[in-house]
Amino acid sequence: MKSFVMLRHGESVWNKENRFTGWKDVELSEAGRAEALRAGQTLKAEGYAFDYAFTSVLRRAIHTLDSILNELDTPWLPVQKSWRLNERHYGALTGLNKAETAAKHGEDQVKIWRRSYSTPPPPMAKDSPDHPLNDRRYKDVPRAELPDCEALSHTVTRVVPFWNDVIRPKIKSGERVIIAAHGNSLRALLKHLEGIPDAEIVELNIPTAVPMLVNLNDDLSFHSRRYLGDADEIARAMQSVANQGKAKT
Repeated sequence: MKSFVMLRHGESVWNKENRFTGWKDVELSEAGRAEALRAGQTLKAEGYAFDYAFTSVLRRAIHTLDSILNELDTPWLPVQKSWRLNERHYGALTGLNKAETAAKHGEDQVKIWRRSYSTPPPPMAKDSPDHPLNDRRYKDVPRAELPDCEALSHTVTRVVPFWNDVIRPKIKSGERVIIAAHGNSLRALLKHLEGIPDAEIVELNIPTAVPMLVNLNDDLSFHSRRYLGDADEIARAMQSVANQGKAKT
């Protein structure tokens, strides 16, 4: 059996403000930095060590991974950053408050925009300074591959090739891998690995900075997964994620 560890970044400043973040490169909040530290402490206490790490090109994931590797006393570990592990692109919703958007458009519509497998949010204007076309970190990515917005299906389309071509061979070779990424890029990966139906993936909530151990069979097909840490705290964190798209009452 093979395994790897993955986790969502710690709380960001826009998570704290309940905003749609997507590809906006915001920093960890104070609470998010503490979450990242605790994730590293959990992994250290349970005896985990890694040979290779993957993350996105967004600082909230990068800094979460940095904190974990420092806590494990392996800040020198090889790290590969890829835009393919970025969060789902929320298009014109980027920066909007989720609860206020739910009050305006309805919780059902916001849930579709946040979680739907096939329905993208409204697109971001190409002349927006936040559009990836205008960000030099994506200068080597073919323009046609840079999104104006994404449904989860689009996120799956970019994550799966990176899994198959880059991450999976590392795991197959016996290297111990950790992935620090985002709620939707990790949901995309789990959907692919587990074959989660489109309708069910909407209900999968991934809390911030809680390490997940994913076990694979010898042929690298999915076997099982479980969170590492206190079960009650994890349940509360998952419910908090689910509540983000609800209107305030």
